[in-house]
Amino acid sequence: MKIYISDKIKEASPNITLGCIMGKVKVEKHNPQLWEEILKMCNDISTAMEVTDIAKSKNIKDGRMVYRSLGIDPTRYRLSSESLLRRAIKGKDLYQVNNVVDINNLISIKSKYPVCTYDVEKLKGTIKFTVGEAGDFYEGIGRGMFNVENFPVFEDGEGKFGSTTSDSERAMITNETKEFLMILVSFNGDKAMEAYLNEAVDLLTKYASGEGLLYQCIKGSGN
Repeated sequence: MKIYISDKIKEASPNITLGCIMGKVKVEKHNPQLWEEILKMCNDISTAMEVTDIAKSKNIKDGRMVYRSLGIDPTRYRLSSESLLRRAIKGKDLYQVNNVVDINNLISIKSKYPVCTYDVEKLKGTIKFTVGEAGDFYEGIGRGMFNVENFPVFEDGEGKFGSTTSDSERAMITNETKEFLMILVSFNGDKAMEAYLNEAVDLLTKYASGEGLLYQCIKGSGN
């Protein structure tokens, strides 16, 4: 599967980097050991951080700067990683979906990168990471029609299907998913990307019977 970064998003974020993992998984509704690990991480975060600390995180701060440069208010439309962190800090459990999505969320709160995971069978052709245009909408997971104009978005041959704030129902992971694509989005280069990719591969192998897992970093011109 070819994945590339458009010039439009590079202009807003020259150091943009995508960490991409593909492979096969077995989706389960709930994995008790994984959920225990997630609860421990959330408890550690709620103990160590306050909501005001979120803006001090470089990964969150740099993402917010890109949103503002694109005309998006990051306090109204938050990075998905920030939304997860806020829940953890406030002592709220993360949403329990399935083992693959739960791993997605665990990596996101650890790395503070937006992390997006999709069912490969539901994607068509080349994947482009770009900026949404006027008239770009999709059915967002749990939020109805989502206007992705000016958002960093993923696009395939059938249109936009995901963003760093909210993904679409079209490409989401379900119990029938066999092959997945996970993308970690860094707005500030690849310095820590490989470590989190390796951790994601370990979690997918341990908790989702991951097979044939391959990853790569796709870099913007500023790296």
